[in-house]
Amino acid sequence: MSYQTVIGLEVHAQLLTNSKMFCGCSTKFGQQPNSSACPVCLGMPGVLPVMNAKAVELALKVALATNCRIAPHSIMARKNYFYPDLPKAYQISQFELPLAEKGWLEIEAAAGPKKIGITRIHMEEDAGKLLHEGVQNGSHVDLNRCGTPLIEIVSEPEISSPEEAKLYMQKLRDILDYLEVCDCNMEEGSLRCDANISLKKPEAKSLGTKAEIKNMNSFRFLQRALEYEEKRQAAELEAGGKIIQETRLWDSNRGITVSMRSKEEAHDYRYFPEPDLVPIEPDPAWVEQIGSVLPELPDAKKQRFIAQYGLPDYDAQLLTGSRALADYYERCAAKFSDYKQVSNWVMGDLAYHLKQDNRGIVNCPISPENLAQLLDLMKRNVISGKIAKTVFEEMYAGGKEPQVIVKEKGLQQVADESAIEKIVDGIIAGNPQAKIDFQAGKQHALGFLVGQVMKASKGKANPQMVNKLLQEKLKA
Repeated sequence: MSYQTVIGLEVHAQLLTNSKMFCGCSTKFGQQPNSSACPVCLGMPGVLPVMNAKAVELALKVALATNCRIAPHSIMARKNYFYPDLPKAYQISQFELPLAEKGWLEIEAAAGPKKIGITRIHMEEDAGKLLHEGVQNGSHVDLNRCGTPLIEIVSEPEISSPEEAKLYMQKLRDILDYLEVCDCNMEEGSLRCDANISLKKPEAKSLGTKAEIKNMNSFRFLQRALEYEEKRQAAELEAGGKIIQETRLWDSNRGITVSMRSKEEAHDYRYFPEPDLVPIEPDPAWVEQIGSVLPELPDAKKQRFIAQYGLPDYDAQLLTGSRALADYYERCAAKFSDYKQVSNWVMGDLAYHLKQDNRGIVNCPISPENLAQLLDLMKRNVISGKIAKTVFEEMYAGGKEPQVIVKEKGLQQVADESAIEKIVDGIIAGNPQAKIDFQAGKQHALGFLVGQVMKASKGKANPQMVNKLLQEKLKA
């Protein structure tokens, strides 16, 4: 029996503000536990929260970029529940009247472009964090994160596969990155995702019973967890069993989801309007001004890269995957006009070295201008392609300009035909069998001799000239 998979994602993104949602405490990650918490964070008697206008502005940016309708009137609400990392015993959030609703974003699904609806975007404050490492028979509580501004982006249940869920999450990450509203660091928890998944028979009118999966801190884990849960629920239904509405955790070590707690009945959070905060009523002129300065977003940039630089779809997709990478490419392309060559080096050698060092493009030791200079040296035959690789390694290790490295190490390409001819004559004389093989139609012999000449010249000989001279002399 076949089933249809129905997935909805709830994505929490920490907003890039210097201070918290309702107080002046720092939001900087990695501070000493409980060193960035004040009476407002802790909900002490008599304190009053004050809304962070920058947080509202960043939330509005996301709403506009995801085609949402911005509410002219929204309110904050108290979400009441008890947990050790929530000192107030309530979280300031939004419920009935969120900031934005009815948006969408588009993914490149297997069958082609697909729009995924966004139910709502609402603002809220983050809770603290329980620390378990190195603690026996208990947990420590770090309240530094309390009050950090968040937005929750809730999708419609229109995602049909684990692969689509990953694509949606990646697209959302890219938009947040381009808007510079979140650092999108899933490992540090600044971008988090809960996934709701259920199965239903194709002819069924209503959705099946869902399970919510938490504890996924990477795109790969999101996809793997949903794939496992898809199979688990299908096997349970096939065996005549019943799916229980519950919260499950992803165990990445075992590659399975495990039950955390039952959710047969929805939690009653007893929401009520936050009495200490006024409603949010964005001035239309302010919203228009925010929309007017939105950056070029990933989809638009990708299409422009294809049109302006003549890049294949694959190259454009990778290069526009992050705003910083796209900016790096464009700065390099502004100095060197062989755009495909720039793309090849950025996606090839540069990407490889950055991955090996676990570095982002913003920490790249080679500036876009220096990479462009390296490619120009190669184009003008000052250095060969092989030498360019050596120079690149030196640039990456020390950050020097390519011209300096070439001069210091004497790596200029030998383009003097008489000098190369002497090397070619010596190689042919020392390898008579290769000449016989070439004249017998064995083309690999030419490649062998080219390699020997390049080796003898320490990679400095002009490859085109080497090929030309060898062929002339071998045919003689």
